[in-house]
Amino acid sequence: MSLTIQAVRERSRKRKQLLAQQHGVDSIENLRKALNSRESDCYPSSTSSSDIAQQLVQAKTEAKRADDNEKDGRGALGSGGGVEGDTPQLYRDSSTFLKGTQSSNPHNDYCQHFVDTGQRPQNFIRDTGLADRFEEYPKLKELIRLKDDLIQETASPPMYLNADLRDFQLSSLAVKFDVIHVEPPLEEYQRRGVTGTDVDFWSWDQIMSLDIPSVAAPRSFLFLWCGSSEGLDLGRICLRRWGFRRCEDICWIRTNISNPGHSKNLETKAVFQRTKEHCLMGIKGTVRRSTDGDFIHANVDIDLIITEEEEYGSMEKPAEIFNIIEHFCLGRRRLHLFGRDSTIRPGWLTIGPQLTINNFNSETYASYFAQGGNITTGCTERIESLRPKSPPPKAGNRSFRGRPR
Repeated sequence: MSLTIQAVRERSRKRKQLLAQQHGVDSIENLRKALNSRESDCYPSSTSSSDIAQQLVQAKTEAKRADDNEKDGRGALGSGGGVEGDTPQLYRDSSTFLKGTQSSNPHNDYCQHFVDTGQRPQNFIRDTGLADRFEEYPKLKELIRLKDDLIQETASPPMYLNADLRDFQLSSLAVKFDVIHVEPPLEEYQRRGVTGTDVDFWSWDQIMSLDIPSVAAPRSFLFLWCGSSEGLDLGRICLRRWGFRRCEDICWIRTNISNPGHSKNLETKAVFQRTKEHCLMGIKGTVRRSTDGDFIHANVDIDLIITEEEEYGSMEKPAEIFNIIEHFCLGRRRLHLFGRDSTIRPGWLTIGPQLTINNFNSETYASYFAQGGNITTGCTERIESLRPKSPPPKAGNRSFRGRPR
């Protein structure tokens, strides 16, 4: 038994010595300090017969740890990474944290880095901006450029109307819209710290009372911001009540690169710090990707938006949601409810109580779509050749849905 212990110790000593040489530590003792080992981990010079079995287990465990460290390249930071006496080591950032241990080998632990510094993991995702996203995909980059040019050419002049949507009759617009973008001031935002004397927060019962069906075209799309709390369920109820079927869930991931830190206001029922928000997408009528290319272009964008979080207390949403909507739906009749001066955009009718200016005229607005009946942006041959397409349904199998088994 004692010979076995000696062999295991010798093997462990050689491995530690090799690790010390690889990481610039002058002795095994300093390696132990750098790895934050305790004095109890060191073997005494003499061993009583009653502790032999226990020390054998400890020796094998220590040898296995040293072997794993050698394989994984886990080492010490040097003499500056240890501790003195009984003073605990303080981990000031994730460069001194290793999975499941007190080791000091740097690694990509973004969760621990968030705990240490307040930098959210999504801060380190590359090429999230529209300008850099398609650099490695020249055809997709060209497609986006061509679609943006066409959308700009066919967009109607921006119109906006200051109105209290609690009392305003949406049916008085006398227009059926292809796209409806709803951005309600949720009560969730009030709990999150949104302030302002001009903000009138809405409950979900009040949101459901909006007369959306009166302004929705027979085939149309609805984009509803629902927060990240109870709205994930209640937003779906809204879609069903308004005659829409949920078809997508666009997620906005908020980064905090310019202002790292932890959330100032936490939801009382939240388990995690919430750094995202959802926009539910609903569809009304029958629209197929494979046959309705005159009305939708699917798979041009993704269902994820990653942008910097607005200043504390702001309700602003990323402008990229407008790009996603316009790239997807070719309909030119676009309505934005609960808009603000900052969201006025060509091709959109913006209505909301926070608008400070008005230029809406129902007859003028209707005339933009009455000339020749052109209610879509159209499509060029080059865009049609570049855009992603779904295969057409096979003849005699029009009822087929989904992937073949």
